Amino acid sequence: MEPATGVVTANGLDFAYLERGPAGGPLALCLHGFPDSPWSWGHLLDDLAGAGYRAVAPFMRGYAPTAVPADGQYQTGALVADACALHDALGGDGDSVLVGHDWGALAAYGAAVHAPDRWRRVVTMAVPPLTAQGSLFFSYDQLRRSWYLFFFQSPFAEGAVGMDDLAFIQRLWSDWSPGFDGSDYVARVKDCLRQPANLEAAIGYYRALFDPDRQRPELAAEQAAFMAPTPQPTLYLHGAVDGCMGVELVQEEQVLAGLGPGSAVRVVGGAGHFLQVEKPDEVNRAVLDFLSGP
Repeated sequence: MEPATGVVTANGLDFAYLERGPAGGPLALCLHGFPDSPWSWGHLLDDLAGAGYRAVAPFMRGYAPTAVPADGQYQTGALVADACALHDALGGDGDSVLVGHDWGALAAYGAAVHAPDRWRRVVTMAVPPLTAQGSLFFSYDQLRRSWYLFFFQSPFAEGAVGMDDLAFIQRLWSDWSPGFDGSDYVARVKDCLRQPANLEAAIGYYRALFDPDRQRPELAAEQAAFMAPTPQPTLYLHGAVDGCMGVELVQEEQVLAGLGPGSAVRVVGGAGHFLQVEKPDEVNRAVLDFLSGP
């Protein structure tokens, strides 16, 4: 595994991260999802740095080389707390911006609500606000796409995902971003999840969704925050051929109802779930244009 740029302690964990851009620039915190790593932000980190941002992409909790939390906490509220703590540990201020993809998007929604003074603008990708999904998530087609979410509740999940050097992850990328060769990015993900404790951590995010025993009462505010509309202007981006979250979930009026005033929704043609690496020029241009607003 190539070395991370640095390590910072936040919310009681040592987070490894990638960094681009001037140390004195406004913080742009970029949060990845599953099965992914900060390396998928590489194109965007470079462009954010070119625009003057200090662009930082941490390895999320449990993804090597970031630490595996001793308390086994992977609820969404913990991810929200991580984002807010990373903002402070990295010297962020009220001009900071937040970008999140997949699980990182859920963390971004929650952090934007829980600590609105920390973030000027927000960008999310690939998972619309949960309030916008509504009954659309329970359509047959979407439930078929989401089979893995339910399989991950099984005690057999780690064994199945870990077989044949994590071939399961390669197949998810192929299904979720049809026609895109993500082999280089998948290799990075495998480096993050090859150890059993790291793989258990990544699957733990999904188990904490449904199991109240995996959620701590002291994180109740952070847990509730990701269900509320963001107060800041927020750009939501979604791939037109996303094989994980179908584009039919992106009903513009409903998505905008879950985002702050001045928000926008954009569907990226020809892109699947990992749109930031499939269509980097289009995605980066949309992100930088949006972040340039007041």
